[in-house]
Amino acid sequence: MIELEQLLILMARLRDPDRGCPWDREQTYATIVPHTIEEAYEVADAIAREDWAELRAELGDLLFQVVFYAQIAHEEGRFDFADVARGIVEKMTRRHPHVFSNESYANAAEQTAAWERIKSAEKIGTSEPVASVLDGVPLALPALIRAVKLQKKAARVGFDWDAVEPVLAKIGEEMAEIRHEIASNATPERLVDELGDVLFAVANLARHLNLDPEGALRGTNAKFERRFRRVEAWLAEQSRMPAEATLAEMDALWEQAKAEERLFNR
Repeated sequence: MIELEQLLILMARLRDPDRGCPWDREQTYATIVPHTIEEAYEVADAIAREDWAELRAELGDLLFQVVFYAQIAHEEGRFDFADVARGIVEKMTRRHPHVFSNESYANAAEQTAAWERIKSAEKIGTSEPVASVLDGVPLALPALIRAVKLQKKAARVGFDWDAVEPVLAKIGEEMAEIRHEIASNATPERLVDELGDVLFAVANLARHLNLDPEGALRGTNAKFERRFRRVEAWLAEQSRMPAEATLAEMDALWEQAKAEERLFNR
């Protein structure tokens, strides 16, 4: 594909020791990581807004991150972009024997179990230890996403409730515990621990409902921002700032914003 070749040439030029860009030349794996995370979230944001033109641009930015890492690795004699592409093709082919060979599975659950067996088998004979079913969940993931991934891995070996009701009961239990800690004037460390338990239980509920907690929270963040900006706009019409309004006034405007949205979404 000529466009990909052009991108690889462009990246090499940006990193050229003599004629390249000073900023690009001084970057390392570690310094690029924050940009990679930001670009991944911008892809998610474009999808959430169904802005397909923006998605195309953001996917380009994300691809550029991959090419950037591969160029640095090529300069260090570790691997190059072709190795990256070859590796993922080989891995996906190996992990989809039901597509690329004669294997067959009765359903998605059976296929998922087979996927985990294949992954474990890949580690045999390597220096990577097969120590836990929880292996392979990156520490750098957003905490809610990581919670769901850990829960899913544990569930595959039977460590899971088989209904939603016990999950809801667990959330109630964790809420009671944090209420107790608050009433007891607990230390911040204790409160952080209990709050983490609440959030973990809520992530578990999302998993049992087949919902994405990260996406749900993104949606609520957007809703909060949209409604609060509406409150600000109404106050501005009165030549007032939010700090100049009472909580009761802002709450009334908030409810008005909610009612407006419900009417609009009918």
